[in-house]
Amino acid sequence: MSTKAAVVEEESNLSPTPTKQGFGARLAAHFKKWWWVHLIIFIACLLIIVLPVVYVAYPKIAQDAVNDSTLEIQEMVITDPTPDSIQLEQKQVLGTDSSYHPEIYAFDAAVSLAGAADPFAYVTVPAVKSNDGAVINLEQTVDLTDVSAFGDYATAVMLNEEVSLNIYGKPKLKEGGLPKTTVTYNKTVVMKGLNKLKGFNVSEFAIIYPPVDGYGMNGTVVIPNPTVMTLTMGNVTLNLELNGTSIGTTYLNNLVIKPGNNSVAMVGTVNQTAILTLLTSSSNPYTDGIIPFDITGNATSYNGKDLPYFTKALAANKLSVELDVGAALVAAGITL
Repeated sequence: MSTKAAVVEEESNLSPTPTKQGFGARLAAHFKKWWWVHLIIFIACLLIIVLPVVYVAYPKIAQDAVNDSTLEIQEMVITDPTPDSIQLEQKQVLGTDSSYHPEIYAFDAAVSLAGAADPFAYVTVPAVKSNDGAVINLEQTVDLTDVSAFGDYATAVMLNEEVSLNIYGKPKLKEGGLPKTTVTYNKTVVMKGLNKLKGFNVSEFAIIYPPVDGYGMNGTVVIPNPTVMTLTMGNVTLNLELNGTSIGTTYLNNLVIKPGNNSVAMVGTVNQTAILTLLTSSSNPYTDGIIPFDITGNATSYNGKDLPYFTKALAANKLSVELDVGAALVAAGITL
């Protein structure tokens, strides 16, 4: 065998030098072998990021948005009152500047006079999309769970220029594809009150002599209502006093007080003998015939049933009017 042939045979028995893989190929091979490890790491990282957002940040953002929102009651209509229930219609407007606009699901809310120990009723607030200016219309029969507390609320409305109403509940809400979360709705709404019926007056007044069917006077009273409330109060009985002594009773039947000035027919019984005696006595302090009377409510009823909460509110407010009794007597044909 020649030397050349031996060299060729020796070279043919040498192993080829391996080709070195690039970084990309090695990385692909690594992921191909260990893909399941990386999947677990990815899921774990995703959960670490997402879970705090869903279960911590999202509820907090939702609660903050609810806290920052406003609620305005634009209309409130109370009809069909009974001793322990009312028919309520209400228009509310939601205010919010949040960039989140979740769906707020219907929920039961406790309603109370702000600062009161107990609610006077529970109402069902309908579902609403939390957009600025969203209107919430509510219409339902409301059972008065605490009639005394409702009387306190009615009294606060009667006596104050403003009254605060608290609405409390725990509605669920949902933003986009995120899960439902529960928030606390604790909102105090400030409304105008009747302000002691400031501006109340008797626009017309006449004495009926002799009395007819027991009624010795009639006229028209003007009841101002600066609120957004319409109140069905039924048959209202008012006590008429002179110098602390009861002198008669007036009646406002089928009374409904609407926003604005309300002209209401009045009839009444009056102790005409006592008034004539006073005006014709030598010690008469009202020589011009104008007599100051105090008026307080002592009863309200609707469909024959007493309404203690309205009675409580009326009794808390004493009204004063001056009536030209002298002129009314002359008009009735009585010469002093």
